[in-house]
Amino acid sequence: MSGKVVIITGASSGIGRALAIEYAKRAALLSLAARRIDKLNELKTILESSEVLVTQTDVTSETACKELIERTIQRFGRIDVLINNAGLSMRALFDDIDLKSFKQVMDVNFYGTVYCTKYALPHLISSKGSLVGIISVAGHVGLPARSAYSASKFAVRGLLDTIRLENLYTGLHVLVAAPGFTTSEIRKSALMADGLPQGETPRKEEKMMSAAVCAQLVVNAIEKRKRSIVLTFKEGKLSVFLGKFFPKLLDRLTFSHMAKENDSPLSKKY
Repeated sequence: MSGKVVIITGASSGIGRALAIEYAKRAALLSLAARRIDKLNELKTILESSEVLVTQTDVTSETACKELIERTIQRFGRIDVLINNAGLSMRALFDDIDLKSFKQVMDVNFYGTVYCTKYALPHLISSKGSLVGIISVAGHVGLPARSAYSASKFAVRGLLDTIRLENLYTGLHVLVAAPGFTTSEIRKSALMADGLPQGETPRKEEKMMSAAVCAQLVVNAIEKRKRSIVLTFKEGKLSVFLGKFFPKLLDRLTFSHMAKENDSPLSKKY
């Protein structure tokens, strides 16, 4: 990946930050985007060995996404990899969630991917580069109390699968990467039924896959030009397998697993 130009959205923390660090190790040229410019600048100082462009970007804004792509082209002249990583979660029953919050999750996760991909696509086709979507196991299996999150991740998978088909003969590579539960800030910022962030994670973060390991596996998959990866065995690969062959069993196991979270909204459904 030496000398390749890589755009990463949601690069200020979690998987996005880990992806930036991993690509810096591989001597890539980085264009990093997030809303928190202070966090991006902190990361830039850490990545002293890499050429880094940072852009304050709200991916729910089409204009901001277009500006991100234009600034990257102005700085580096090309785009080799676009990683749509920016994400927002939620934690509430569909019965209870404010539809404004539902839309907000869709705007970040799905339309953020739509906007960035739309403006980067001609450059990626020109370079025969890689278009990447970081979804989740929730993009393969519906997670209770995560309706907007799952819907947005299913939508991203459908979008990228379609773009892959449309570019079957252009040389464009498309990867849909589905991590299992991975250590990040996404659960702290997840929206509750009232639209406020929950602030604390309901899960044991120390038992999850680290963002660094996740990033390394994703970057390896991009280099190998894989079409999809599902990470972690129990919560990832096994869930996808059971969904195909034993869907009723998966329903019961998924409900039970998610209901064990601290203060689970599913407690009212027992």
